Amino acid sequence: MELRRNLGLTEAVGLSLSIIAPTMAMAFNVTLAVGAAGTAAPLAFAIGTLALAIVGLSFVAFARRVAHVGSAYAYITRQFGARAGFVAGWALLLTYLVYGSGTAVLVGNFLDAALANGRIAIPTLWIWVSVAAVLVSMLFAYRNMRLAARLMLALEAISVLAIIVLGVIVLAAVGAKGGLSAAPLLPDPHFGWSGVGYAMVFAVLSFAGFEGAATLGEETGDPHRAVPIAVFGTVILAGIFYVFASYVQVVGFGLANMKALAADSAPLNTLALKFGSSGFATILDLAAAISAFSCVLGCLSAAARMLFALGRAGLVPALGNAHPRHGTPGAAVLTLGIVMIAGVVIWAPFVGAGDYYGDMGTIGTLSLILVYMAVTGAEAVDAAQTRKSLWSAFGIAGTIILLWPLYNSVYPVPAWPGNLWPYVVIVYLAAGVALLLAHPALVRTPLTLADSEPN
Repeated sequence: MELRRNLGLTEAVGLSLSIIAPTMAMAFNVTLAVGAAGTAAPLAFAIGTLALAIVGLSFVAFARRVAHVGSAYAYITRQFGARAGFVAGWALLLTYLVYGSGTAVLVGNFLDAALANGRIAIPTLWIWVSVAAVLVSMLFAYRNMRLAARLMLALEAISVLAIIVLGVIVLAAVGAKGGLSAAPLLPDPHFGWSGVGYAMVFAVLSFAGFEGAATLGEETGDPHRAVPIAVFGTVILAGIFYVFASYVQVVGFGLANMKALAADSAPLNTLALKFGSSGFATILDLAAAISAFSCVLGCLSAAARMLFALGRAGLVPALGNAHPRHGTPGAAVLTLGIVMIAGVVIWAPFVGAGDYYGDMGTIGTLSLILVYMAVTGAEAVDAAQTRKSLWSAFGIAGTIILLWPLYNSVYPVPAWPGNLWPYVVIVYLAAGVALLLAHPALVRTPLTLADSEPN
């Protein structure tokens, strides 16, 4: 049974946007960027947008030629062979899986924060809300991907709108006092360009998952057009939003108060209280919870399609069958949903929502950077072989750009338990290689690649 081809550009954009979750990125990553670059955090996000746009061009180039549910799995298989492709798909599966489980706990965490504004505290509520978020996501992803993708886009739009409203209020208030400045778009004298370079790590990581639309390659009408637009458009739209939201936070706190911004665990909530009211702060907390739920749904949907692709290749054949009535990778959705819930129930209560999200995010990002580097490298080689020197240059540039966040993710060596996560990724990838050795058929099953131009 094949996947149902009933999606369009709207659904593709919805999936990519939901995975990167712009609202959550601005709720967490701006403070990290400020800690590295001071007032120049918006500059770091602007340069990061350019960097990820270059990386995204490699995905665009492949998506114009290849429409496959495995996205990077198929792209790398096309260029480097089935073994490399399987390992890439295996790595991307880990990213989507841990991102989804890690983000699920934030749904409950943000709801807790909203209730706290009304002085309501229910100690274990966040755990049950987080489990419910995964269960509801499973229902939508299992039954109707078209509805799920449109829901993701609508929810993300609502949460982004809440931050835009806050931004307009802040800029109007600061502007009335003559506090607007171009300084956030220039290097901070105390940190210099080196600080901007380090802050780019957090800017780049804010885009993680932008390629999610590529997993809808077999369900989207005219995928060679819709998927590239969704992938590249997500980077550009998110980048514009990131520069705006980071600028708002910097000028909202005041250029002389960057230490306070860097130390604030909920900067948007702080700005809402300063320039609005506790009611508006609650709205922002709920918007963040909505964004987190959208991300869970997006990650589960993308992960299920990756597992579907691997299952169809022979990993677990039953997982490579689409639901006969819904046309979705139903078995893969249920399997991965259970794994996500297991993490929330077994691990998260012992470390807390914030640490669980951070742990899962680190593991997923390390794996994802490796996949991105493989795709940009594959495009560099493919373009060189077909004498497309400009596209080859984009691929090489993308690979070089990704070396920076990879290096800064492992050195200086993070404190325990963060120092363990690179080894977790290595062990997981080694398990994928072991599967290849145990099941040689995984590299003998040909991929069905829909090419729009000769190889």
